[in-house]
Amino acid sequence: MYEIDTIFFDVGATLRYVVEDPEFAAAAEAELMQLVGATEDHDTFFAKLEANWKKYRKWAKDTLLDVSEMELWLQYLLPDYPAERVAPHAARLTRLWRDHDGRRVVHDGTLETLRELKARGYKLGIIANTITETEIPDWMCRDNVADCFKTVILSSKVRLRKPDPAIYLLAARCIGSAPERCAYVGDNPVRDVEGAKEAEFGAMVLFEDAGTADREGKAPTLLPDYRIKSIPELLDLFPPRA
Repeated sequence: MYEIDTIFFDVGATLRYVVEDPEFAAAAEAELMQLVGATEDHDTFFAKLEANWKKYRKWAKDTLLDVSEMELWLQYLLPDYPAERVAPHAARLTRLWRDHDGRRVVHDGTLETLRELKARGYKLGIIANTITETEIPDWMCRDNVADCFKTVILSSKVRLRKPDPAIYLLAARCIGSAPERCAYVGDNPVRDVEGAKEAEFGAMVLFEDAGTADREGKAPTLLPDYRIKSIPELLDLFPPRA
């Protein structure tokens, strides 16, 4: 067995989770409607957005591809709105669309664990399916962990999407590590496990976050190498490197 020297992380539900905040969500929805000049009432507008979002999600999961923020809004979410009104605000609209679900906060002990793993000599990176191109880097800067990550691979930037093993292999190549020396930490027992295993990563660690285990709607076909209940447990799996 090869020694692990690189650890990649999923972000959504793994490092952070969503907290419902009606006031926060309402402000995001109001700004979104204002930016695009919404012509429908609130409920009609967001019902349409939700329907278009579900169609896009199905396409993305079927093809294992993601699109840029501008393409997302012009081609999928608001194709009936004027492009000259929507396109300049695509990045902001994507952030607001995410915010209408609630606030994203880190799991307990996450920041301290990332800093300790870096101090122990591991190269750290991110491989995440996300529609935003800036939200994860902004979070890294806000919580002072940007220096922990040497490589950040986002599906909205590279088009590839988990569980396609190509996105894992791209990340390994970018960070300069052989796949067999990489570990992946994620919460999805289907998408995260399958991708890491098919890319022949050296280890797959499943964070068994309550409420996310069956959201793919299908049974896992591959098993993780390790299971954890909290992010700080990674310090028991990855000791200081020589």
